[in-house]
Amino acid sequence: MPKTEAAKKQNIEKKWYLINASGQILGRVATKTARVLMGKHKTIWTPNVDTGDFVIVINADKIKVTGNKLKDKTYYRHTGYMGGLKKESMMSLLNRKPETVFTLAVAGMLPKTKLGKQMLKKLKVYKGSEHPHEAQNPTAL
Repeated sequence: MPKTEAAKKQNIEKKWYLINASGQILGRVATKTARVLMGKHKTIWTPNVDTGDFVIVINADKIKVTGNKLKDKTYYRHTGYMGGLKKESMMSLLNRKPETVFTLAVAGMLPKTKLGKQMLKKLKVYKGSEHPHEAQNPTAL
């Protein structure tokens, strides 16, 4: 029986994928994106090696959410100063920075390690339908 070989950093081919989030549900698109960023769609997936691909998400401002999340979900951040806890509803954050909402959804699905941060750097999210990555020839996902 042949041995299973672990993926090595130099043997991994990185591809570029394009996702149009227009009219799609946030969680459903985020899970697909997280799978591709981790590389779980590949046969050579290894948990301790970044085997994932690059993902470009366009039309992040046209994403949908289900239920009452728009007014009930709250995002928290801290300025670092005493009493510096800031909170913002999903609706206001979607209006102000839709890229952040999508990025935070995907970041919650990735490993909370150095490897997870490395995977998140391969995610490119844009508000409109324009993106500066035409030279990479992304394929639609």
